[in-house]
Amino acid sequence: MSDTVNPTPPAPAAPVPSARQTLSYLRRLFDGFGLEANKKLGQNFLIDLNLVDLIVRAAELDRSDSVLEVGTGTGSLTARLADIAGAVCTIEIDKNLQPVARQVVGDRPNVRFLFGDALAKKNELNPDMLSAWDEVTAASHCPRRKLVANLPYVIATPLISNLLIAGVPLERMVVMVQWEIAERLRGTVGTKDYNALSVLVQSVADVEVVRKVLPGNFYPRPKVDSAIVKIVPNAEKRAKVGDVTRFRVFLRDLYVHRRKNLRQALTGWPSGRKDKDVVDAKLKELEIDGTVRSEALDVEQHLRLAAAFG
Repeated sequence: MSDTVNPTPPAPAAPVPSARQTLSYLRRLFDGFGLEANKKLGQNFLIDLNLVDLIVRAAELDRSDSVLEVGTGTGSLTARLADIAGAVCTIEIDKNLQPVARQVVGDRPNVRFLFGDALAKKNELNPDMLSAWDEVTAASHCPRRKLVANLPYVIATPLISNLLIAGVPLERMVVMVQWEIAERLRGTVGTKDYNALSVLVQSVADVEVVRKVLPGNFYPRPKVDSAIVKIVPNAEKRAKVGDVTRFRVFLRDLYVHRRKNLRQALTGWPSGRKDKDVVDAKLKELEIDGTVRSEALDVEQHLRLAAAFG
């Protein structure tokens, strides 16, 4: 499934020049391999060089970093990451792109290619991917880990949430996601974008939208806007949550019927109905109004609710 990686990263003095992926370059590359973007996989390749550079700058990479990239694509971002980071473990599900990425990236001893799905299932990361990243990190003696990727839109939410929950010692994530997902990740109380994902991510990390990205910056053009998002895990926040997996399950069940008020949601709990008097008594003790909806609660109130009802 993967190549080997040298135990020490290459010296930065003479890196292999990175491919600068423009629209004309990408079209020539695809023509040379007889390929086209796979619509079923939702492939949209970034063709704005300034935005590629912005992703790399936001990641703040150096030779101490072991990077996981999900969605190798043609290898353009992979090569840029390898120029600076100590090691790169990159995974791609489209086997047709294997020869393209290998040609673009070249023979770099600090890059390990994996070909497969980053997710084993919706709520589980691919264990082979994690093991390979562990091996690359240990072999390259890199003390920091970062996720840096132009993420396939269809896996952005489960990948981000699963990595945060898994407890992988990430220093940060810098990812390109659909604008709608970016809005949810940074959503605030009472807004239409604030939901279970907002609460989960913000309960364990700090979120910043680095830049909104328009469709014309990709080939083919997607039908929606995108965004570069930086997510920095926060150890102090995570300690307050405790069992993050349990908290995610609680949030999932709480938001099953998002339009119900808290009292209705808690009494009609998916895993078993709760006594109304007990619910009312606990909500009164928590000083939380049972007639409001879940999205009216801030992260701290969600944590208190989970401690009482989870």
